[in-house]
Amino acid sequence: MLSTSIPVERRPVTADSRLPVISLFSGAGGLDMAVERVADAPLTAPKTPNASPLRVAVATDYAQQALDTLALNLHGTKTLTGDIRSTPTAELLSVGSLSEGDAALVIGGPPCTPFSKSGFWLAEKRESRDPNASLLEEYVRVVAQARPEAFVLENVQALTYKTHRAHLDRLLAALTELGYNPRWKVLLAADYGVPQLRRRVFIVGRRDGKAFKFPEPTHSGPSETTTKWDRTKLPHVTAAEAFKGLNASSEDGELVEGKFGELAAEIPAGYNYLWHTPRYGGRNEFEWRTRYWTFLLRLSPDKPSSTLQAQPGPYVGPFHWENLPNEQGALRARRLRIPELLRLMTFPDDFHLFGGRADVQRQLGNAVPMELGKAVVRALSLQLGYLEPQTDAEEVLTHEARQRVLVA
Repeated sequence: MLSTSIPVERRPVTADSRLPVISLFSGAGGLDMAVERVADAPLTAPKTPNASPLRVAVATDYAQQALDTLALNLHGTKTLTGDIRSTPTAELLSVGSLSEGDAALVIGGPPCTPFSKSGFWLAEKRESRDPNASLLEEYVRVVAQARPEAFVLENVQALTYKTHRAHLDRLLAALTELGYNPRWKVLLAADYGVPQLRRRVFIVGRRDGKAFKFPEPTHSGPSETTTKWDRTKLPHVTAAEAFKGLNASSEDGELVEGKFGELAAEIPAGYNYLWHTPRYGGRNEFEWRTRYWTFLLRLSPDKPSSTLQAQPGPYVGPFHWENLPNEQGALRARRLRIPELLRLMTFPDDFHLFGGRADVQRQLGNAVPMELGKAVVRALSLQLGYLEPQTDAEEVLTHEARQRVLVA
């Protein structure tokens, strides 16, 4: 168990009484799992049947493999495969047996390639001309026509950068016009018990116009941008702590071989290709800062992982800190195994993924870490009165929701 947050007490619910949620761009289902487990103890604890006051009524994605993964883990959720740009909102509502205004939430993270570092090298993406950017507009369209009580939108931090700020401003203006009073904030996953230094922007709005209050971090520690941290909070969960008790079997193709295999094996834990520059103790093979940070990156057991990549090349880490012998007896770095990837994403150990290794890596690399998503969805559920507060911090979050109920 990677988090010590207190399980939230809830009023009894049944499968039929749970509030419906519409999931867009579902992917591997990080936000979907957050919804379904919002009232559960963290991580490895078994899911309590029907404990969540919420259920994913309908999920949609353009990739059938993603929905196959969802079907393996969320039984009873209706799915719809296809391009959201050609999927009418009425069809989404129909598949989920919903009418306008029925949904408690709309959740989703529109594909982030137009705004991500991995897509930055394309000229049209540098100029914010990628046609996939219109997927933000599709998200707004569904919110406008489905009229949920609230929404949660997740994307990469780069959406907030000056290069892409026009997209963010248009998005916020459109959601404001709908009356949802959107609030946004960049959250560090490690600050919420996720063993990963992944930063994502969350945009949350409520139909009643009340301002959403983001949850306070439960953890703190040094990151890539600061060496300071709040020692009154729990320390960041390290990779070694995340892997504790995990029995992950070896996988085909896990050793890093080829042109840079020998160099990767010589890099100490926590370092990358820069080890092999004149500034460090390795070979003089590379110039300073001529590659991506994740090139030949080795995971440190004493820190959270760097962001997991959705489409890594053969020499893009993070790789595990241990070396293993190949068939010739030479030591080689190894790639992270699927159970280890699940732990770094705070997905349950019994989570099933559809597809081969590359498919799994893509699905998890694009996903929202479940505990990060759960922190946001739980805060929203508390403020909307779906859950009862159990701590002083949760009491503050739910004050406005309680006042709204009393007035009504």
